[in-house]
Amino acid sequence: MILFCGDPHGEFDHIILRVQQDRPVAVVILGDLCLHQTFEQTFAPILGLTNIWFIHGNHDTDEVRYHDHLFGGPERNLHGRVVEIDGFKIAGLGGIFRSQVWYPPELPRFSTRQDFQTHCGKGNLWRGGLPRKHRSSIFPEDILLFQGLKADILVSHEAPKEHPHGFQAINELAQSLGVKHIIHGHHHDSFKYDAPDKINVGLRNIVALNTNRNT
Repeated sequence: MILFCGDPHGEFDHIILRVQQDRPVAVVILGDLCLHQTFEQTFAPILGLTNIWFIHGNHDTDEVRYHDHLFGGPERNLHGRVVEIDGFKIAGLGGIFRSQVWYPPELPRFSTRQDFQTHCGKGNLWRGGLPRKHRSSIFPEDILLFQGLKADILVSHEAPKEHPHGFQAINELAQSLGVKHIIHGHHHDSFKYDAPDKINVGLRNIVALNTNRNT
């Protein structure tokens, strides 16, 4: 079993309890963790019980502590890669589209982080690099990371086009990967899609994928 967890926004007791009850093979958190302490401290009760993965959300760069607690720990971020988890190849795309960078279907203003850094001005840099806010922005170069890769599931923070606030770019990435399912967070109300291949996991909700079944 793999548990897909909607945006926790700093609350994790429900995830910890569910893991202790169900003992899943893995947990995938769909962004906006907003960690108030380190990853290891937050999930200490279950680190020995399951494998915990995540993609980042837009609010994970709101504060320095959120950023550092999430990105400064073990390499559990699925963003920009495909990882095999309990027999499923899972691709991850964290972050959101922002108009200052790229807001599909509009053409991107900047294709790479380096392009953005060059034009944003030294005063806007953070720790000598990309402004903190835009460390959770999606750039076209993030999509290029998946060229030639295949997956069974795409987990993203942003939604596909069928959602009222979704993007065709997510569908196009899913199509290129050949996935069977898109599972996303970000939108706190659990929007119900017409087809079971797309799942919106709402605020602090949990969806279980039984890996013993044919999905």
